[in-house]
Amino acid sequence: MSTERPAAEELRQGMTVEIVQEDADVRSTDEEPIHGEIGTVYGDDPDGPRVKLKSGVVGHVQSVVVDE
Repeated sequence: MSTERPAAEELRQGMTVEIVQEDADVRSTDEEPIHGEIGTVYGDDPDGPRVKLKSGVVGHVQSVVVDE
């Protein structure tokens, strides 16, 4: 996984990313990140690019998951 947050224009539908749910505190160390495929990219936000996963979860991208 990348330690640098991607910009919204670097993301595309179908990419697997790690997000923090929109209603969660992105700065909290207690929140578990969610992995999933991007369904929709909404745009950049101070907390990271805002996306909707194919599962329906909306959140802010923390990193792109790289297949090993």
